Amino acid sequence: MKLIIAVVQDQDSNRLLKTLTDHNFRVTKLASSGGFLKSGNTTFMIGTEDIRVDKALQLIKENGESRDQLVAPVSPMGGNADSYVPYPVQVKVGGATVFVVPVEQFHHF
Repeated sequence: MKLIIAVVQDQDSNRLLKTLTDHNFRVTKLASSGGFLKSGNTTFMIGTEDIRVDKALQLIKENGESRDQLVAPVSPMGGNADSYVPYPVQVKVGGATVFVVPVEQFHHF
């Protein structure tokens, strides 16, 4: 048995949740935040048999789109703010960060 921990962007979370449950995966959805943009994301915890891990990873990959987004950089601390002009920077967001870890025991009460 494996535990899959997948962190995806909020705007991909509902589609991914529906897809995983449609394929009979048991999923726990947690709100989370952090990373470079300090934006909201969603962490999924998926417990599954070893033989179904590849299917779960395929579904996560198909439903966690990466895309480009413009963000305004934060002004420098302690520097001369008069000469600082915040030009938007294009960064790639989305996709998924996934961890697959072994589970020694699983209990469902």
